[in-house]
Amino acid sequence: MTEPLLKVRGLGKHFVNAGQTVDVLSGLELTLAQGESLALMGRSGSGKSTLLNILCGLEQPDAGFLSIAGEHFAADLSASGPNQQRWAMLRRQRIGVVFQEANLMPALSLLDNVRLRARLAGQSDQHCGDWLKRLGIGELAQRYPDQVSGGQRQRAALAMVFAMRPSLILADEPTGSLDARTALEVVDELFHQQAASGCALILATHDSTLAARCGQRLDLAQMGA
Repeated sequence: MTEPLLKVRGLGKHFVNAGQTVDVLSGLELTLAQGESLALMGRSGSGKSTLLNILCGLEQPDAGFLSIAGEHFAADLSASGPNQQRWAMLRRQRIGVVFQEANLMPALSLLDNVRLRARLAGQSDQHCGDWLKRLGIGELAQRYPDQVSGGQRQRAALAMVFAMRPSLILADEPTGSLDARTALEVVDELFHQQAASGCALILATHDSTLAARCGQRLDLAQMGA
């Protein structure tokens, strides 16, 4: 039997606020196969961004176990040096992350940002300009991030993820800063490329219409997280 791309068992995370322990995630169970999509729902503070950060190694869980793209991590080992190296490798080559705000290098043009991301993932950079064209900003390829709008930067960030050809895309409210028309275009391209490449997708969103486009749905608020 083929191992799932992502498997989470008993995942827990808490924070301490004003001397009080607040459980953000508790006993979370999750399985996702290659090609599947999951909408991550819940009110602000329910743990959506925290979970995405854990799934790409930017935060460490306090309890539980997770397996992703053949790499296995336990909470009591996640913060060790060798594990951080494995997480860095996964982020470079297997996990594409789309943040709420585009994470571009300001000293590089949009095209060079995409090219760099492709190279770090071990992919060819020959078609990076095509990704920008597909997302409607091909004519801005040589501009720098501070020379384009927030929506255009977000499209470039999405092009970076597509260019690395990841096994898993984690998208944290990727259309939150976009106008309605641009948001629809970006989301359409996101789902199109996810289906075409066969990668898995976890999409954190407040939009129930957007969530309905995913094959699965997980509401952290209903779980009491």
